[in-house]
Amino acid sequence: MKQNNKGKSGLRMIMMLFTVIFSCAHVSFAVEILTLDRALDIAMNNSPDIKQTELNLVRSTEMLNAREASLKSNFSLSLNPFSYDSSRTFDDFYSLWNTNETTQSSGTFRISQPIKQTDGTLMLINRLKWQDSYSEFRDDRSKTFDNNLYIQYTQPIFTYNRTKMELDELELDIENSKYNFAIQTLALEQDVTQNFYNVYASKMSLDIAAEELKNSEQSYEIQKNKVEAGLLPSEELYQAELNLANSQLAVQNSKVSLEDILDTFKLLLGISIYDSIDVFTDITHKTVDVDLDKALNNGLRARMELRQFENNIQEALNNITRVAAQNEFNGDVTLTYGIIGTEKNFGDMFDAPTNTKGVGLTFNIPLWDWGENDARIKAAEATVDQSQLTLEDYRNNIILAIRRVHRSLENLVIQIEIARQNIRNAQLTYDINLERYKNGDLTSMDLSLFQAQLSTANMSEVQALINYKMAVLNLKILSLWDFESGAPIVPESIFE
Repeated sequence: MKQNNKGKSGLRMIMMLFTVIFSCAHVSFAVEILTLDRALDIAMNNSPDIKQTELNLVRSTEMLNAREASLKSNFSLSLNPFSYDSSRTFDDFYSLWNTNETTQSSGTFRISQPIKQTDGTLMLINRLKWQDSYSEFRDDRSKTFDNNLYIQYTQPIFTYNRTKMELDELELDIENSKYNFAIQTLALEQDVTQNFYNVYASKMSLDIAAEELKNSEQSYEIQKNKVEAGLLPSEELYQAELNLANSQLAVQNSKVSLEDILDTFKLLLGISIYDSIDVFTDITHKTVDVDLDKALNNGLRARMELRQFENNIQEALNNITRVAAQNEFNGDVTLTYGIIGTEKNFGDMFDAPTNTKGVGLTFNIPLWDWGENDARIKAAEATVDQSQLTLEDYRNNIILAIRRVHRSLENLVIQIEIARQNIRNAQLTYDINLERYKNGDLTSMDLSLFQAQLSTANMSEVQALINYKMAVLNLKILSLWDFESGAPIVPESIFE
């Protein structure tokens, strides 16, 4: 009895072990059902192109942040703690050699404030120096403290504001990065959606092939029974066997095609090809009301590519200004005001300070450059003209693409209705001819033709529905307006 109980306990443990192993295996090979929205989320998180675009946006933003930070007050301190110099020189007036020794320490504190509106620079500078000097000729040693505190303003004149242009270009760079991100996102949505529906269409093709195989098996059994009963010659059974074999091959081919398309889809999503996934979607046809004028107006206003071309034109205009300034007549005005104190004692430096004032005016006057500057300006102007032509051409292409998709939507609605009518007719035709086949009035080859006609009609409806959904998505990308939800893709705030 005890041995029997031990045997039962051991068997129970083995069964539990197999249960655990089976559960783990079931978890490992669980199939993840993906909706289109879920697939888009996975692709967005894993796409290297999206990550690159996000990093480029971060780079552009931080470059602008750095440039704006540079326009704030800059504090700097430079120190020269110790320097010693000993030199021997000949004095022509006294015809004597003289040895000089100088020991000094100095430091400069500077506050610099760029002025964005004028491209000038306002500075507050304080230089403090201690010096111990000895002259052999006079046999004299002098120790002094020297402090020079002054305000200086430098203003470029007869030239463009380089600071403002640089800030404008950095802001344009951020806009372009945002546009690139939106463009990449829409392109990824289109790519994922297309591949998602490719998987769905392949699944439907497999289902249709399986249904065709089921019908072929049914007709084969009918033919086999008739041949065995002597109602038909054995040659008819050979044709039925061939039809059955072709149907089995069609199912196998559909399985292989589905696996290939699934692998491609996994790579696009950025997941392991060893993961088991399936797709689920409601492909029921729902006609979307499309306002062509709305699509055209919003597309011409909101398309990121057009705004990028406009930014490129602005950058090209800035380049003309920059090129023209390479050999331009320009100058600088420098204003200085401060006080200097020099005393032996540190505390007495400003007892009797000396005021300092200064005005400086410099000019850069190009004389002759052999036409270099004019040639560079003409080249830059040609770039602007090219960008404007490209912008106009792209604008026309957008109009043509939106009008083409709008017409295709109307055509696809008709195709869907025709496909559904074809299914009804093909199903009715197949059912009628199946009865004729059962009655011996139709051969296996003739029945297989009606079966193929039904399969083609079913697949045509699936493809028409997918084409309609892709056309709606394409119109959404072209016009940047979601006609299904009635909302813009790009926020209105971006145009303010």
